[in-house]
Amino acid sequence: MNAASATGELLSFEFDAGKFRELVVYIALQSADDPTFGAIKLNKILYYSDFAAYRQLGQPVTGATYRKLSEGPAPLQFPAIRDALVSSGDAMIQERAYFTGTQKRVVIAEAREPDRELFRPGELDIVDSVIDFFNGKSAREVSDFSHREPGWILASDREVIPYETAWLSSEPIDQEVEELGLRLAGVNA
Repeated sequence: MNAASATGELLSFEFDAGKFRELVVYIALQSADDPTFGAIKLNKILYYSDFAAYRQLGQPVTGATYRKLSEGPAPLQFPAIRDALVSSGDAMIQERAYFTGTQKRVVIAEAREPDRELFRPGELDIVDSVIDFFNGKSAREVSDFSHREPGWILASDREVIPYETAWLSSEPIDQEVEELGLRLAGVNA
């Protein structure tokens, strides 16, 4: 991990491709019975898992780089990892008609299990809570939910969403809290 510098550089984390691969396997297996699980939902589960782990544990699960796309945040590294899982026979992409489009679902090979040894204590608990939260929600619902994230709102199209935005809230603050913040910042209210 690189800490933010006095020059205003954003935090960056080392991407762990092996852990990312195993997280994709874990999420796909945990979501196998969710008929609404597809690529859009998988991308959001990865995003929320990494950003929640950063908030709760001090660093993300995988260190992936997330960009703003039209359907919400998505990890830059996902296509290469997905393709490697398919090439190795560990996964396949199942396409099926879904509402007015096509759902692309990562399906893990029957004998494949994730390597849980790669995960730190608490990480899979965070991932499980994200999976549970989105269980049964459609890709549209999950995408719309992610469009309320300050990081997604503040980023330009295809721009990286900084991990620091995990600390921002989209909830309005009351006047008393705003005034306190301005006083602490030395701004005359």
